[in-house]
Amino acid sequence: MSSKRDYYEVLGVDRNVDNGELKTKYRKVALKYHPDRNPGDQKAEDLFKEASEAYSVLSDPKKRQVYDQFGHRGLEGMNGGSGGGFEDVFSSFGDIFEDFFGFRTNRGGRSSAQRGNDLRYDLVIDFMEAAFGLETEIDIEKYETCPTCEGSGAKPGTYPETCAQCRGTGQFVRTQGFFSVKSTCPQCRGAGQVIKEPCPQCRGQQRIIVKKKVSLKIPAGVDNGSKLKLTGEGEPGVRGGPPGDLYVFINVKPHESFKRHHNDVISTIELSFVQAALGGEITVPTLTGEETLKIPKGTQYADTFRLPGQGIPSIRSNIRGDQIVQVDLKTPKHMSKKQEELLKEFDRLESEKITKKIKRLFKGGSAKAAK
Repeated sequence: MSSKRDYYEVLGVDRNVDNGELKTKYRKVALKYHPDRNPGDQKAEDLFKEASEAYSVLSDPKKRQVYDQFGHRGLEGMNGGSGGGFEDVFSSFGDIFEDFFGFRTNRGGRSSAQRGNDLRYDLVIDFMEAAFGLETEIDIEKYETCPTCEGSGAKPGTYPETCAQCRGTGQFVRTQGFFSVKSTCPQCRGAGQVIKEPCPQCRGQQRIIVKKKVSLKIPAGVDNGSKLKLTGEGEPGVRGGPPGDLYVFINVKPHESFKRHHNDVISTIELSFVQAALGGEITVPTLTGEETLKIPKGTQYADTFRLPGQGIPSIRSNIRGDQIVQVDLKTPKHMSKKQEELLKEFDRLESEKITKKIKRLFKGGSAKAAK
């Protein structure tokens, strides 16, 4: 009969545990009993090995299925649950130890190709440019592969040499107690090579800063915070990796007459008292020129009118929104005596109209009461 503890018990999980919780529980146990945190503690070392063995089985769907059906005996001959050495532990769970304990494990030779960094550019444009788009050029500064050494970092006619410390592996082996850990070689910084005679232009850095003009096509309908991606216009990759991308963030300057709401445009018109009362036709500015707007009699303050298709194009469909015109009544500040007399007469007539209306209401109410 097996003397090993149940793997689920070792990690403190139930049998229906998912992979995410399983990994979290394992990290917790591994951190608690890790030999670096418990030097010379044989019991902690054994518990650490036991937890690693349990995780190696339960994190593998096939091994877990066999273990659930047949227990520890079912794993014999599957190279699972065998309690392998610490090199096996670190090679199997390298990502966990890199994230959790802060060092790299033995999982390969020199550093592989790396994608270049992305770049950001903030571009300020006018309201009208955002509404209808534009083609322009922007000036950027970025790293590019050195043309003199073609990215080798070495003086033309010479070549990088294999690092003597790591012998070209890019990694440095250090022993910690009873196991070995491989980290990035401090001599070559993981490149596996050293440059004896640096390139005079890039000084061995393999790349230089250049100023470059980049053509940019901004589509109609962009708004504040819109982001444009220019593939491959970022910094060059490392050791043959692909370049990064350039992201252009759009900032739109406000307009003195128009405001944007989604794809609609909002504007305000001033009407005199007479225009609002009598109605008529007025000319209003739009994004593309002027339009005639019919004002009905009795228009009130804050009334709105809609001009279909006079808004901003949708960035997806190119269909334009509407223009919404809000009314603001303009009260005259300086009037002639004649104008004042006319307004007083108007006010008198309005008062008489109201008085007559009230009398009719009272008269009607009195007649009903008499009945």
